Amino acid sequence: MHISNEYLYEEDKKNYLPTFKRFPLAFIKGKGSRLWDADGKEYIDMLAGIAVNNLGHCHPKVVKAVQDQAAELMHISNFFVSPPQVAVSKLLVDLTGLKHVFLTNSGAESVEGAIKIARKYAHKRNKGGEIISMKNSFHGRTLATIATGQKKYQQGFAPIPTGFSQVAFNDINALKAALNENTAAVILEPIQGEGGIVPAEIEYLEEVRQLCDEQDILLIFDEIQCGIGRTGKLFAKEHFEIQPDIMTLAKGLGGGMPVGALLCNEKVGDAIDYGDHGTTFGGNPMASAAALATLKAILEEGLVERALEKGNWIMNTVKSWKTKHAMIKEVRGMGLMIGIVLDRPAAPFVKALLDDGIIVNGTAETVIRLVPPLNIPDEDVNTVLEKLEKLIGSIEQNEK
Repeated sequence: MHISNEYLYEEDKKNYLPTFKRFPLAFIKGKGSRLWDADGKEYIDMLAGIAVNNLGHCHPKVVKAVQDQAAELMHISNFFVSPPQVAVSKLLVDLTGLKHVFLTNSGAESVEGAIKIARKYAHKRNKGGEIISMKNSFHGRTLATIATGQKKYQQGFAPIPTGFSQVAFNDINALKAALNENTAAVILEPIQGEGGIVPAEIEYLEEVRQLCDEQDILLIFDEIQCGIGRTGKLFAKEHFEIQPDIMTLAKGLGGGMPVGALLCNEKVGDAIDYGDHGTTFGGNPMASAAALATLKAILEEGLVERALEKGNWIMNTVKSWKTKHAMIKEVRGMGLMIGIVLDRPAAPFVKALLDDGIIVNGTAETVIRLVPPLNIPDEDVNTVLEKLEKLIGSIEQNEK
């Protein structure tokens, strides 16, 4: 029996909770920047599992690390330590300049942990535990993380946890007006991902850092989507030369394995007591081995620098189209975290490109998001750019 796209799609609908509006495709193999579906069609992956597969699919160094670790030890619980966890923890601390790391299973879990330790820090100073986030942000799908995020993700899930408020992004006066004696932390993405690939302004982040320092408020950077080399720096914070008190990671950290992390500075770590937080699977030997191999490969293969070069190439190319393609309103981003802002919904473009063997996605309604593997070959980038401009041109031609 041939296991086709249609068969797998229909079987999935029978059993899986209907929370994803899936495309009728089932992928069965990946290598580098390419994917193959169950019917044998080949695709160029410009989405990378939503900025997860920063090394592409099945990078040999990550595959070997996972295979070797699976044959030795997969799980022991955090009552004990393991060599991969010790090694990746040290590497993360060294690379970020922060003092402590806690390994998790996902981005949402990393943010939940960040909120908890920020409130513990505040409570030890007899302050309230209010968390201020940014409008159009996205920090996860758990109850606490949707409390920090967009209102549309909160619909139908009341009562929403209290102690959260939002202000406009890149608006320092809005933040100043919201800060008070009960503010424990400010959380933001240095580059908003689901919000439409919107970078923070450097002067804004500098003022946020200064305000937090003056009022003993913790600054949390969510680098779940923009971290791990994605923006042409290992961490997006390096573009701004600003160190947060807490930073969250996930997505690209494991090369495809579910792994996340939260990191904090010494003063935050000093506020944590034994038993304040925990995880069963977080930082297990398998996940830690994958993260260690991923980080080492990104550094050894110069992929941070390549992300910057390729990102500039893509953005400059698409920007050059604006004079002849009026539907392109703006191109923004950093490195290989790119948003092409259109004057219309992005969904039809996503579907048309998928039919043409190119995987992208739309965000913030009108933005085509490109977050390909950092090691995507030049010829694949050329193919994508050619097909994208051809699609834009054909749509404009049909509108005449």
